[in-house]
Amino acid sequence: MREPSLRWERRLIRGGAARIAGIDEVGRGAWAGPVVAAAVVLPLGKRKLASALRGGRDSKQMTSAQRAHWAQAIRDLAQAGVGQASPQEVDALGLIAATRLAMARALATLQIPPDHLLIDHLRLPDIPLPQTPLTFGDQLSLSIAAASVVAKVTRDLAMDELDRLHPGFGFARHKGYGTEEHRRALAEFGPTSIHRYSYMPVAARAFPGWDWLDFGVATSAV
Repeated sequence: MREPSLRWERRLIRGGAARIAGIDEVGRGAWAGPVVAAAVVLPLGKRKLASALRGGRDSKQMTSAQRAHWAQAIRDLAQAGVGQASPQEVDALGLIAATRLAMARALATLQIPPDHLLIDHLRLPDIPLPQTPLTFGDQLSLSIAAASVVAKVTRDLAMDELDRLHPGFGFARHKGYGTEEHRRALAEFGPTSIHRYSYMPVAARAFPGWDWLDFGVATSAV
C-alpha cells in the first residue's frame, strides 16, 4: 500500500513556497449529508515531521479509531480549517462546484493564508493562488492525506448528529452512502431534508414516474 510522503511539499519549498495547504474532501458520493473539505498546513520546518505523522495516511485506509487519533494529532501539530457544502448547495450548484465551494470555505477558515495549494485531483479556479492538483493525492502527499483525515472525522461526526435528528435511516452507520440499509430506509420513509435530490436514488423515490435522464440528475452517484 502506498504511503504518503513530503516529497511534493519539499519540491514546492525548493521552488519558493513557504506555507503549503493540503486540501481534500469527503462525501461526494453520498446520497445524504454535506460535502466536507479540509485544508491542512503542516509545519514543514519542523524536524522529524514525517516521523511524527508516520502512520497517517489516506483516511479510507484507516479504522474510525485510527482516524480519530490522527485527526487530533494533526490538529495538535498543524493548522487545519474545515468547510462544508450543504445537500441543497450540491443540488443547486452541481457536485463539482459544491466541492470547490467547500474547499474554498475550508481555506477561508485558516488564520494565516497559504501561498501554495496541494489539492486532491481538483483545481480551484476562483482562488488566486498557485495550485498543484494530484490525482490520488491522498496517497502521495502527507498534507493532502492529513486533510482527508480531518475532513472524514468532521463529516462522520456530523452524520452521527444527523442520525439523531433523522432516526431510522442509519446515518451513523453508513454516513449517507448508498448501502442497502439506506436504500431500504428511502423506500420506507422517503427522502429527508438532508438528502440530495439531484441523485438518482433519491430523485426516483421523491418523484416516481419522472424520466430523470431528461433533467440532468446525477445518475453516476448511484
